Amino acid sequence: MMLRIPALLTPEEVRECRQAMEAADWQDGRTTAGHLAARVKSNLQLPVDSPLAQKMGTLILDKLSRNPLYLSAALPLRVLPPRFNRYEGGGTYGNHIDNALFVIPGTAIKVRTDVSTTVFFSAPDEYEGGELVVEDTFGHQSVKLAAGDAILYPGTSLHRVNPVTQGTRYASFFWTQSLVQSDEQRRLLFDLDQSIQQLTADCPDHPRLSALSGTYHNLLRMWSQA
Repeated sequence: MMLRIPALLTPEEVRECRQAMEAADWQDGRTTAGHLAARVKSNLQLPVDSPLAQKMGTLILDKLSRNPLYLSAALPLRVLPPRFNRYEGGGTYGNHIDNALFVIPGTAIKVRTDVSTTVFFSAPDEYEGGELVVEDTFGHQSVKLAAGDAILYPGTSLHRVNPVTQGTRYASFFWTQSLVQSDEQRRLLFDLDQSIQQLTADCPDHPRLSALSGTYHNLLRMWSQA
């Protein structure tokens, strides 16, 4: 499943983060890539232990913890602290599939990368190229969202970032380990949850609401790995 979360960050939050990112010290993004990924990766990243990265990551995680679309779609168990990248001057990241597991820095806790997330900090008209291209069972999708928007997609997807030929593309990226590992099962639960919420808003006294809600929770109980 691929899902856009509009306006995860407010325009003011985006502006504050951008100002800080434009003045930050960046490092070669290949330092965090595996052997194969490093061959197709050409970008800049904030160091994982950067105080700025940690501050902005906390902001994003706080926003996600209160975002009903993200909670319904990702069913988060653990989230890897957000990382931040910068593409310019032809910077690109060729086709790749992300590592299956990452360790939360400073801990021994592993996060399985069930759900990938990108949060955009540059408006589409600020740069040329730089589309996030994702290929999966839902087809070939090219993504270039408004600053402050986020996109969720399966961590198992083949994806790339097209070369940025003009301007600068700033973004955050990170992964969520879901309570439900299967993307197909998460999609069914998401669709059911959205239907229940809509029915609750339209017909709050509908006699089937309790049964539908019970079905949702029984499926979640059956499929979750908490």
